[in-house]
Amino acid sequence: MTSSTTSRKRTPETITPRYKAGDRVAERPKHSLPSCIRKESREAVAKYSTQRYGTVLDTILKVTPRRGKTPLRQQVVRVLWDGHPSPAEHVQMRICFADELPKLLEEYGAVVNPLEI
Repeated sequence: MTSSTTSRKRTPETITPRYKAGDRVAERPKHSLPSCIRKESREAVAKYSTQRYGTVLDTILKVTPRRGKTPLRQQVVRVLWDGHPSPAEHVQMRICFADELPKLLEEYGAVVNPLEI
């Protein structure tokens, strides 16, 4: 008897990069700060939480060995953020295409704070 919910193992062939060199990307929305922290703390963190836009330089399949388990395989994207001199590596799930960002922000706002809509 076969199960209809058989799991398919992820292999390097099934992990495809979503982005390619030259794509314009943005950071996905992050959870906003809780209102219970002090005003000084919010102001200190706010300067590091602005929306970033950048250009993809390349993608890398990063394999991290884990003891007693199968290795962790992640697509890592090297992005040169606007205004930064050197590229940064991010897992592809943390970024989105720049033109998709307004829709994501709208959906994110509806989930995080549904009363403000």
